[in-house]
Order: sequence, then C-alpha cells, then structure tokens
Amino acid sequence: MSFSTTTISDLPDVILSNIIAAISNTRTRNAASLVSRKWLFLDRSTRTSLTLRGNARDLFMLPSCFRSVTHLDLSLLSPWGHPLLSGGPAALFAQLLCQMFPNVVSLVIYSRNPNAIRVLAPHWPLIRQIKLVRWHQRPAVGPGDDISPVFENCRELVDLDLSSFYCWTDDIPIVLRTYPLSASRLTCLNLMNPAITDGFKGEEVEEITKCCPNLKKFYIVCLFNPSYVGFVGDETLGLIPVNCPKLSVLCLADPLALVNARADPETQGFSAEDASVTVSTLIEMFSGLPLLEEFVFDVSHNVRDSGPALEILNSKCLKLKCLKIGNFHGISMPVESKLDGVALCQRLESLSIRNVADLTDMGLIAIARGCSKLSKFEVQGCKNITGRGMRTFVCILSRTLVEVKISCCMNLGAKSSLKALEPIQGRIRKLHIDCIWDDFDELDDLHEIETENDFDDELGNKRKKQKLDFDLNDFSNGFQEKTWEKLEHLSLWFPVGELLTPLVSSGLENCPNLEEIFIKIEGDCRFLPKPAHREFGLTSLALYPKLSKMKLDCGDTIGYAHTAPSGHMDLSLWERFYLYGIGDLSLIELDYWPPQDKDVNQRSLSLPAAGLLQGCLMLRKLFIHGTAHEHFLMFLLRIPNLRDVQLREDYYPAPENDMSTEMRADSCSRFEDALNRRQIED
Repeated sequence: MSFSTTTISDLPDVILSNIIAAISNTRTRNAASLVSRKWLFLDRSTRTSLTLRGNARDLFMLPSCFRSVTHLDLSLLSPWGHPLLSGGPAALFAQLLCQMFPNVVSLVIYSRNPNAIRVLAPHWPLIRQIKLVRWHQRPAVGPGDDISPVFENCRELVDLDLSSFYCWTDDIPIVLRTYPLSASRLTCLNLMNPAITDGFKGEEVEEITKCCPNLKKFYIVCLFNPSYVGFVGDETLGLIPVNCPKLSVLCLADPLALVNARADPETQGFSAEDASVTVSTLIEMFSGLPLLEEFVFDVSHNVRDSGPALEILNSKCLKLKCLKIGNFHGISMPVESKLDGVALCQRLESLSIRNVADLTDMGLIAIARGCSKLSKFEVQGCKNITGRGMRTFVCILSRTLVEVKISCCMNLGAKSSLKALEPIQGRIRKLHIDCIWDDFDELDDLHEIETENDFDDELGNKRKKQKLDFDLNDFSNGFQEKTWEKLEHLSLWFPVGELLTPLVSSGLENCPNLEEIFIKIEGDCRFLPKPAHREFGLTSLALYPKLSKMKLDCGDTIGYAHTAPSGHMDLSLWERFYLYGIGDLSLIELDYWPPQDKDVNQRSLSLPAAGLLQGCLMLRKLFIHGTAHEHFLMFLLRIPNLRDVQLREDYYPAPENDMSTEMRADSCSRFEDALNRRQIED
C-alpha cells in the first residue's frame, strides 16, 4: 500500500504565495521563510511592509532581499530621534535605500530637521504617502521650511500624516499656499497632533480646507475655546463641507481630548463654557457631507441639545458607521419608548461618547435598541449611568458587541463594570475598565431578576424573549461559567497608589486567551505617603497562561526624580513598587513608560527598575519610552533571548541635551553592539 507524500509545498506558487502573504505576524512570517528556499523566496517577494530598526551607521547591514516592499518605516532607526542623513554619507545612504527598496510609495521617517526628507524624497518620485515624525522641538527655520521639501519632491503625494510631527500651526497654511497644485491632490491630511496644545484657529482650518478641495479624510486638532481669539465656531464648521464636499472621514478634536484629560467623576459633567457651535450649523454641515463614514467631534466645551443634529446625521449620511462625540449633551432623551437623537443612527457599528452630562440609563438603553449593529462601544465621563443600565445595554447587544471601554463613570468602577458585562463575557475580545475597587451590592437584585427571567424563558415565555430581542439563556450560561473565553486585549487605568491585586478576584479569574494587557497609572505621587503594601501586584497576572505582551505606562505619574522631602518616596522607589514581580510573568514584548518629574522634564529608568526588568527572562522586545543611563542598560544584557531594545523619547518636548549619558548616541550604540554580539538560541 503506497502513501501519498503530497505536502503544502506542492501547492502552486500562486496559491502558496497568497497563503504566506496572508500571515500578518512578522515573527511567524520569519519562521515560515526558514522552511525552504522556495518559501524564503515567496516570503521576500510578497513582503510589502517593512520597519528598519538597525543603526543608521551600519550601511552594510541594509537588507537587499525585500524588493517588493512598498511601505518603508525609517522612524525607528537607532539611535532613536537623532538627525538622519546629517553627516557626510547622507547621499550614499539615500542611494543605497533606493537600490534596496525601489518600489517604495509609502514612507515614515523621523524628521528632526528638513535635511532627511530633502535628501531621500528625490530617490522615490512616486511616493504617495508620507508620515513625518518629530517629538523634539521645532528647529529655527522659516515658516513651513521643514515641511516644504515634501511638496517640492513628491509630486504624486496624496496622503500626508503629521499627527506625530511637532510644528507650528501656521506652518501648514503657508506651505499649502506655496504649493497649490500639490495641495489640491491631497486626499488624506492628518493634523491630529497632541503636541499642538492650542489647536488650529478657525481661519487656519478654513484656509487648509480651501487649499485641499479633494480631501476624503481630514483629521485636525482645533481651538474650540470661545474665550480665545480665532476659535473654531459656526462659520468655520459651515465652510468645511463647502470646501471639501468629498469627505468620508472627518475628525475634529480639542487638544484636551487628545491627551485623554479625565473629567472629575464627582462633577455634573458640564464644562464651564459652551462651545460656539449651534445645532443649526451641525445640521448644515451634516447635510453637506453625504459620503461621511466616520465622524469625530470631540470638544471640551458644551454642545447642548444636540439630539436633532444627530438625527439629521443619520438621515443625510447614509454610509456613517463610526461616530465619536465629546461634550455633546441631549444625545438620547427618549420619551416613553420613542427613540431620538443618536439612537436613530441604526447603521452605526462603532460609537464613542465622552462627558455626556445628561445621559441616563434610559437613554443608554434607547441607544442599544436603536443602534443594533454596534460591535464597539466606548463611554467615558457619564456620571448618571449605572451598572443596571449598562447590563441591560450589553444584553440587548449581546450578539454584536465585542469591544467595550468604560472609563471615568462615577457609578461604574471595576467590579460593577465587570458584573454589568457578564452577559457578553463569552464574546468580548477587547475591554477597558477603570480599576477603582468599589462594591456592587446594587447589582445583586438585578442578578436575581435575570435568574427569574431565565426560569420564565425555560417555561416558554417566548413573547418576552422576542420583545427584549436577546436570548436570556446565552448570558445565564455566561455568568455561571465566569469565563472570558475570547478576551485577547485588556486595558486598565489606575489612580496612583491603587493596587492591581484585587483585579483577579473581581471577576477576571478565567481569561484563557488573554495575550496583551495595557496598564496606565496616572496621578501625582509627590504628596502621597509610602504605600502600605510592598508591590503593585503584577505577580497576580501570572494566572493568565497566554499573556505575552504588556504595555506599562507610568508616564503620567508625577513625582520627584531626585531627593524627595522627608516622609515621601522619590520616583525610583515608586518604580520598584510598580515593577516588583514583573519577572514572574512570561512576557515576550514589553513597552514601558517611566514616571516623570515635570519640573526637570525627566523620564528616566532608575536603578531599581533596571534591576527588576533584567528578571524578565523570556523577554525578546523591550521599548523604554524615556531615557536611561548606559550602565543601567547593561543590566538588560542578562536577559538571555532579548533581541530588540530601544530608548524612545516619544513625548513632547523630547529632551534636547545629548551630553547626558542617558541620551548620548555613542552610549546607545555601545549597548546595541553588546546586544548584537550575544548568541541567541533560536
């Protein structure tokens, strides 16, 4: 009897190349390329996106086998943030890049000064997309001079992303006026930059939209504060659809909304001032944008009685699927069972609402009834909604909802949020909650009521089941099993000093497929006493068997970088508190933001932090979003399989003083050389 020896390699090359091209994980693709020479060739010939992470001085290490790459990211070259192509071999480096990657049409580059793009762009005349990155302060050049090389050399440009590029607001209108033909070709312009603290003024927004009439996607941070001269108001908003009628994505946000400024849960939810935006203007704007698919309007000032405008948004923008609004009030005010406002936007698949002062449980439930296709829902700063309302909301949407964020809602702490989400805990894939450890006695009676409903359903009460439009048996099983079977990504917010330890016992005991966790810690620890406990509680996360990626963000934790006053801890001791036990986790990738001292603009890895990080024996990638002394970095060489380490000062303003050993290019290069000399087992 003969056996077939047919393998996957016997598939036609066209089919096999499509299979390999469909693999999104970079490490998996690299592993696949090692199977055979044929697979290696197919991988390299189908790789269209590549991020270079080597040192710019090592020209001999430029790969020559990725000839099909169309998207090239040079923003993470080492040493991070240092001027690229500023020395003698600049022309040689640019020429080599062009030879190795001849088909580039999309480029990302850290542009500390205009030289890099001025040297590179002529070698790729067909570039259509460019993203400039800069967190350092703007160099002393003329208005628009550090952006003009893009328009001078990239005549086919249609997509310009400046969302991570610090510049002045008046740089943009000047350069668009100077190159009107290039500006008119743009179909996507991203100016949603959190480093622009005031935002673009009304006249600047008007001029930008006038220069770019063919925009389909437009993102911009705006000055909505009516107490400032030149604020964005009715006149500017009315001109946007006139100047750019083809928009399918429009995102307008206040600078405070971009930095995730949290409202005080104890307040009423109304800001001190109203935005100069009327409902009639919103109706006019929506009527002029029939192609709109995604709309973001996140202001930090009140937009009152907005319900009628949102109803027009539904009737005029028939393709709308994603909506994010902030400080809009009156978005859902149902009378009896009649739906109104945003609840009439039945085509929405993603909805985010922030700081809606008058949203109640009834309004929330009405949104669930009307927006029956929602798969993603975010709610922040809504003090009047409760666990009871949220639980009913997710019950109604139990068949579609897979991503939820609940933040800064006074009646929804960690435990009450998790209990409210029990009906979908077997479906949800991505979750964010605030870790404020409350009790949830108020929901005990709700649990009893639902148990009675389950019993009624088993007896055959089909009419009630149809009226509520969800299967009660589905979520009864959910809270009995207590399993978050499909949860892959978990995001947590903590006030400084709060412990992580209660998380597991609050309802997240069983998350068998959790792969990534993001922890953000925020607050001023300068006036807090020494914590009563030794550790934050990272050890408790060892319960999750597949957890391999972590982002630990202490960047908004404020403290003393140097000697603290008597009775207080400096930042090094707070780092020890938060990182203690991290070596007990089987992490493969870690992003870490050290706490900061704002008075001296310092975010630096401390000695205790370096000592604790070296205990992460499974770690392969470590990105520190701050600075570190060279001898602290050498501690990390004791991690046996560590392959990729980088210091990234990707916050504004990034420190300029390169004389410190924390930022000196030679220090980073010596560490990278020592890292690359080691033998890695796999």
